[in-house]
Amino acid sequence: MSRQVDINIDKLLDGLGLDGEDNEICDFTIADQNSVAESQGITPTTPSDFKPVLGSNVTYVVACVIINESNEVLMMQEAKESCAGKWYLPAGRMEKGESIVQAATREVLEETGLLCNPTTLLVVETAGGMWYRFVLTGEVIGGELKTPARADKESLQAKWISNVQEISLRSNDILHLIEKTQSYKHRKPDSPWHRDILPAPIPHIKDLLRLIVVIKKRSTNKLHVLLSEKTAIHFPTCEINPGKSIHSTLRRFMVEMFGADVGQHRPLGLLNIEHGPPADGCCLTLLVAFRPPLEEVPLIGKCVWQEVSREDEKRLLTNITAKDSLIELHVVR
Repeated sequence: MSRQVDINIDKLLDGLGLDGEDNEICDFTIADQNSVAESQGITPTTPSDFKPVLGSNVTYVVACVIINESNEVLMMQEAKESCAGKWYLPAGRMEKGESIVQAATREVLEETGLLCNPTTLLVVETAGGMWYRFVLTGEVIGGELKTPARADKESLQAKWISNVQEISLRSNDILHLIEKTQSYKHRKPDSPWHRDILPAPIPHIKDLLRLIVVIKKRSTNKLHVLLSEKTAIHFPTCEINPGKSIHSTLRRFMVEMFGADVGQHRPLGLLNIEHGPPADGCCLTLLVAFRPPLEEVPLIGKCVWQEVSREDEKRLLTNITAKDSLIELHVVR
């Protein structure tokens, strides 16, 4: 068991998926969450058999922040009547059957005229459990910048902008994304930034939250990771409730495993994302760290603590202590 756990941790730390697992294994389904709510006198609003359907009950948006060697940002001018003339990043909704990378490439081409090669995810934003925006960066590999003469329903034109504060933006929600990408672009070779990570092309029927929960054991000072013993040994995984924020889903799952008095812990960021057509679901792998030691955190669920290898401990501790070593998870609401 220990060897396979180390292999899976290595895969996740490398930004890869766990395609060898039963992808739909789930410790805390929406049906389970509804049962807990009903026991507390709360009427659930999400059907127990909920499944994400792109364009119907779940929305995936892609945005691409591309910065050139002159530190200019690739921007497009909106053609939509509601925001015509305003500027924004190339972005838009994913279409049925697309991967996240395919959608980003298509949006950049349609709205700016340029061909791009997405190189890494930087941020995943969520609103409730039904809206996700996957923010990537990449490099231009061809095409021709769209001029006003080539305006269409996708955009009026595209430009390289040196100061986005000097143009009229559709929304300021992209300013943080641009700043994040500039920091990534100008990172030093020895900085603790995460490696280039693109979504692993692994299909999921449901939207899942996989937890890598880590804690230190006081008696040995060794790092341990939480494993679920429900059916096969695996990292604890729950279904993302579309009617709740990711933070709310996380809290409910932690209470399910540790009880209402769960010790102080914090979500740090994402190790990887799994999504692949033709299924409309995805899996977010979230690193969570406990502040108190293992001896002070009682388990009430079917879970056990497993000591990690020295090498994995070193890598995980970097993720815990170093800013930007993980894909940012931004919970909008």
